[in-house]
Amino acid sequence: MLARRSPRWRGIGLAAIVLLLATAVFDNVLVATGIVGYDASRISGMLVGVAPLEDFAYAVAAVVLLPSLWSLTGGFETRRAPRGAPQPAGAPE
Repeated sequence: MLARRSPRWRGIGLAAIVLLLATAVFDNVLVATGIVGYDASRISGMLVGVAPLEDFAYAVAAVVLLPSLWSLTGGFETRRAPRGAPQPAGAPE
């Protein structure tokens, strides 16, 4: 049974911003230096700087799919002791 939890939108939004900015910077560097080239007949023609818009599909897919997979698989299960329960020896307080 899957637990229904709302996504952590602030974290997802922050990750999306960082990932899209990094993609914009590095893709533009790769295309501008000639390390990566694109056949003009195979891209939409819409550019962000000198990088084609299609380059951002991987970043958008990562922002959408990774949190979805994390949610479906349960992520890291954290179990906390109830308040007032004795802590194991050596546990951080």
